[in-house]
Amino acid sequence: MDQIFSKLKGDKWIWIIVIVLSGWSLLAVYSSVGTLAYKEGKGTELYLFKHFSIIAVGLVLMYLSHKLDYRYYAGISKLLMIIAIPLLLFTLIGGNKVNEASRWVTIPVINQTFQTSDLAKLALITFLARMLSRKAHEIKDLKKSFIPIMGTVCLVFVLIAWANLSTALMLFGTSVLLLLIGRVSFKQIGIVCVGGAFLLLLVIFIGPRRATYISRFESFFKTEQTVQNTVPFQEDKNYQANLAKMSIASGQLFGKGAGNSVGRNLLPHPYSDFIFAVIVEEYGTIGGAILLFLYVALMYRCIRIVTLSPRAFGAFLAAGLGFSLTIQALANMAVAVGLGPVTGVPLPLVSMGGTSILFTSVALGIILSVSRSIEELKGKEELNEIPKNPKVVVGTI
Repeated sequence: MDQIFSKLKGDKWIWIIVIVLSGWSLLAVYSSVGTLAYKEGKGTELYLFKHFSIIAVGLVLMYLSHKLDYRYYAGISKLLMIIAIPLLLFTLIGGNKVNEASRWVTIPVINQTFQTSDLAKLALITFLARMLSRKAHEIKDLKKSFIPIMGTVCLVFVLIAWANLSTALMLFGTSVLLLLIGRVSFKQIGIVCVGGAFLLLLVIFIGPRRATYISRFESFFKTEQTVQNTVPFQEDKNYQANLAKMSIASGQLFGKGAGNSVGRNLLPHPYSDFIFAVIVEEYGTIGGAILLFLYVALMYRCIRIVTLSPRAFGAFLAAGLGFSLTIQALANMAVAVGLGPVTGVPLPLVSMGGTSILFTSVALGIILSVSRSIEELKGKEELNEIPKNPKVVVGTI
């Protein structure tokens, strides 16, 4: 075990959290894919193997990305944006439509669907980190810094929100947090928020999914049903949210045990959007609290990296990527317990998925790359403090 961790650089606690979440994900996904396997006429073991393979590839990508110097990502941030924006446009025009939403494109050779917003999130956060770190002294200059930065944020926001409002809102919130860390004035941030609110209303009332968005907001704010309501349960607009809350409540304190969930056979997408409800039903409130604690601990470790990073770019990277992952996790849990409208946002590192797991792994690898550079710098400083002894060879290159 010590030999394995010796090869894993960076914050060891982040590695531990990722491994624990990945292992828990295998158990939860295997337990919740029964209905999907039945519909597709396939065995649950096939989905387990596929999910295990994606997690394994994700861990490899995480390891490789953490071995790269994080400053390398500053150099390719513009390239990532140049790739991401046309891909978002292509997705809206010619992407795969599911429930009137064009969020995916199919990769021809491997026939694997690819959610372009995952790439756009990584690209935008990397781009923002680069811009905020390089233009720190002129961040309040409208022409040189503020307009180029916010123009990019607003463009990506609209392109994602047109088909995926929840992801766009979370990314916009992360961008605002980065602006706060970047010491942008409250006046300018207020302008950003007003502009974001205008774009939000534009997407909700003019966009192609306006009926879906309005329906979800209405059903969330009008959850109480009268006794005389004769609408069948499955036709109720709150059908998904009610089932999730029922599953969570039935888990009580200690849960029903792994593989004993009832809600997994009733919930839509129990292996992705509502996997938290299945976990709480099987592992109880204690299990749900432990899962929440793991994400909070992950955010804490990211904040610690931010405070220790000697370079602004590394701090912005760790903050942006850390906030993005944590906000997404909290949003998924909030929907399951009825604290937010249904969004379709997966639980990072736990929900079954393809490219979402891979891009999450790369994001964590970048955070670990920042942490690794801090450790190496600390090691050099400690080495320089050691009194020089000509008889001792400290090391060779």
